[in-house]
Amino acid sequence: MTERVFPSRRAIVVRIFILSALLLVDAALAQTKPKTPVFSVELRIVALQATVKNNAGEMVTDLKREAFTVFEDGKRQPITLFNREDVPVSLGIAIDNSGSMRLKREKVEAAALAFVRASNPQDEVFVLNFGDKVRVDVPLTQDVAVLEAGIARVDSIGGTALRDAVEAGETYLDQHARHKRRALLVITDGVDNASTITAQEIRQHADRSEVAIHAIGLLSDEQPARAKKARHDLDDLTEATGGIVYFPSGLDEVSASALDLAHQIRSQYTLAYTPLRQELDGSYRKLRVVAKGSVDLKVRARPGYLAVPQPTSP
Repeated sequence: MTERVFPSRRAIVVRIFILSALLLVDAALAQTKPKTPVFSVELRIVALQATVKNNAGEMVTDLKREAFTVFEDGKRQPITLFNREDVPVSLGIAIDNSGSMRLKREKVEAAALAFVRASNPQDEVFVLNFGDKVRVDVPLTQDVAVLEAGIARVDSIGGTALRDAVEAGETYLDQHARHKRRALLVITDGVDNASTITAQEIRQHADRSEVAIHAIGLLSDEQPARAKKARHDLDDLTEATGGIVYFPSGLDEVSASALDLAHQIRSQYTLAYTPLRQELDGSYRKLRVVAKGSVDLKVRARPGYLAVPQPTSP
């Protein structure tokens, strides 16, 4: 029988000492070895809201993803997200409260409330009134009763700071909106005559904002020259963001315009893509969205954007 020989206590201690020393050396070497770099890549996404109509002006709401093509600066972009569901929106209603609106406020307020009631129940809405100055009277809420109280005003006075109101509304949505989709409805009856922000500045803000601006222009009582100027300004402002503008022929048509807008917002397609050109170099990127169907289709979406970092909510 083979006799087993056990190491002495001293030998065991020596071995433990040597093993500990080797472990310390390995740890030191590990700290000095160059580490493999880890890169965090976050791809930029561009989201678009698209309204599609046929030649008769009727909404087309049953298209599939394959029907759409998005071009940025003439180059086809890969669509990474497609949605045709009625998703919640963060909405702002900016109402002209200048002196010329005094006799129109009642029907305008009724139209604004009709717009809210016809919108998605999960939408959040804020109310902004503007004359010479701009004031948020109702912060973002889903409570229709709160909105009713905030929309009702009897002190229509002063001028029309339209551009200031648009800038304030966009900024408020950028800072406080919970939903990714954001829109601002402006209801006015005249030409801007009181803003401190310029037309060029408001256009630049619109080009880099994700807020769609819609408008209802009550211009039937304006002098032809002023009505033409106001129409041009509202066309330019809404087109830059893919928004929709209405020019009702009278006050009795304001509510119909508001209801149609609510329907169109709820029927929009959401398209998102990862731009092949990712750099944020401050350049303007032209956009074009095409939809194909069994008949000729017209797509309304924002025509472009400034490639700059987007503001982040606090």
